[in-house]
Amino acid sequence: MTSLLLQPLPALSSSVFLQNSGYVPSPTSVKTKRILQSRPLTTTLLALTESPDSSQSPQSLLLLQLSDCFDLPSEYFEQLPRDLRLDLNDAAFDLSNGPVIDECGQELGELLLNLSRAWELADTSTSRALASKLPMLEGTLTNKAKAAFGKRLVSAGRRFQSMGQYGQGEMQKIAQAMITTGKLLSASPIPTTPDEEPKKETRVFKFGELQVEVTPVKANIGAVIGVAFGILSWELAQGIQSIPESSLQYPNDNAILLAKSLRGALLVLFYSSTFLSAFTSVGLFLLGRQLKSKEK
Repeated sequence: MTSLLLQPLPALSSSVFLQNSGYVPSPTSVKTKRILQSRPLTTTLLALTESPDSSQSPQSLLLLQLSDCFDLPSEYFEQLPRDLRLDLNDAAFDLSNGPVIDECGQELGELLLNLSRAWELADTSTSRALASKLPMLEGTLTNKAKAAFGKRLVSAGRRFQSMGQYGQGEMQKIAQAMITTGKLLSASPIPTTPDEEPKKETRVFKFGELQVEVTPVKANIGAVIGVAFGILSWELAQGIQSIPESSLQYPNDNAILLAKSLRGALLVLFYSSTFLSAFTSVGLFLLGRQLKSKEK
């Protein structure tokens, strides 16, 4: 018994240990890598959705592939021709234009702002580092943020697409990845809650620092005032025109010329006011009807 216990154990190779222990490495990472590298981008989404053992969502995997597309040489953006640099600036503008933080969230919004800034500065290294963070943020985004992010990716991707073939086709790979990922993200369903009401479109007339919100009631009131002012201007013009020149007496020729000039100027003024009032009244009336139909 003692001799049996003291016998040395046979050397266990790694293959024997794996077979005896029942341990099998997870093929998820290997299979994901094969899918992303061996298939074109247009079939990547289909391959990922057909993979039942993938622990990551298709959106996260496509963002991972998008970040890999920005793994470029350190001075790649700096060496772009002038026209392509302008297209890169346009892509940066489309990616971060408007209320990006409100639409995409604080963390993703700031990342997109920094990424667009890196594109404007042609900083390839910073762009690569920031793009590598995109897959990690996918799980923290709401559907609304994903939809907004997707639209920005599609818009910026079309800017890369317009750059054409350059180098080894890196721009087209980036464009295809951004558009494909953006379309998938923008298709995220946005939940509607009872508290969320659609924002009513408001129109504002500005008179210097004074701003007046236009409503159907105010538009109709303005049209009525315009009609009244037009009638008043018309009556004044008719009254001036009905006065015969022979009924007036002037001391000299200069007074006659001055009176005729004043009479002509008043007629032009009041008739112009009449037509402008009529035009304004019609416009306000049509605007009131348009706003009323939109409220319904």
